[in-house]
Amino acid sequence: MRKLLLIVGSLLFYVSSSFSQADFRIMFYNVENLFDTTDDPLKNDDEFLPAGLMSWKPWKYREKLKNITRVITAVGGMQSPALVGLCEVENDSVLFDLTRRSPLRAQGYEYIVTNSPDERGMDVALLYQRHQFNLLEKNEYEVVFRDKTTRPTRNLLHAAGRVVSGDTLDVFVCHWPSRSGGRRESEPARIDAATLLRRKTDSLFAIRGNANIVIMGDFNDCPDDKSIFRTLKARSLNYHRSDKELYNMFFHRLKEKNFGTYFFQGRWEVLDQFIVSGNLLTDDNPIYIKGREAHIFKPGFLLEEEKASGIKRPYRTYYGPRYNGGFSDHLPVYIDFKINRPR
Repeated sequence: MRKLLLIVGSLLFYVSSSFSQADFRIMFYNVENLFDTTDDPLKNDDEFLPAGLMSWKPWKYREKLKNITRVITAVGGMQSPALVGLCEVENDSVLFDLTRRSPLRAQGYEYIVTNSPDERGMDVALLYQRHQFNLLEKNEYEVVFRDKTTRPTRNLLHAAGRVVSGDTLDVFVCHWPSRSGGRRESEPARIDAATLLRRKTDSLFAIRGNANIVIMGDFNDCPDDKSIFRTLKARSLNYHRSDKELYNMFFHRLKEKNFGTYFFQGRWEVLDQFIVSGNLLTDDNPIYIKGREAHIFKPGFLLEEEKASGIKRPYRTYYGPRYNGGFSDHLPVYIDFKINRPR
């Protein structure tokens, strides 16, 4: 018996000494109208041109790039986020300028971006560091609406990559249809987006033995709205039961005071979210979420105070056509993973 215990102990020591844990941070940020200053004749970008309504001059564009860099760097802290999901980016040109011609170039990001049918030219993108995320596959999926009069929206971006443990991580970046025309009236469009996304995640659950899925984005709906809770079937962490279901990292926090990523008509809403597969919530998975928590990044420099009410809200770039010089009308969100990797 003593000999058996010695053998078991030696094996446990070998296993524990053969692996170390790596930190892996993912963030998402709606950057609020990151347009370049060049006219795209195929898109409705006239407002964001030097002679347009917003008077979008090159110096404002450069300042915007610096501000985005500041936010990504601040979220990263001592270590840059391994993955950065972005929405409201116009094209690959602004991603090139952000990752190669702004101070962010020091952080060594590569990028992928969609080519969406959105009328304003808005797209979603993913920045990634190759030493932490080895891109294996990139796909984008167009949302086809049942109501054919609905304006085209942003494609869903899907990236599959290998992390340092050797496991595959499937990442979706989303910017679902807006509430323009009314929240209830526009809801069917977001339900269509949710239907497509659920179909794609179900496919991954079927194909991969252990699908590690992270969905991030601006959903223009809250975690308890129909598109997310009923159609996408993203549940609260309080009901974590299965590795092959989806769970919303913010659902259980909806009743917290002043909790949200977007400030609208005097109240905070959680429009920017992380949704994950259930296996990422258990620490015996090779990849798992640290503390089973996601975070809203809400430092003072991203907020400004309303003079009339004294309420602090996101420090945005524009209020209507008035240049405000801030960052975005949304706050960024982030999530930390632990990854077991061979030594």
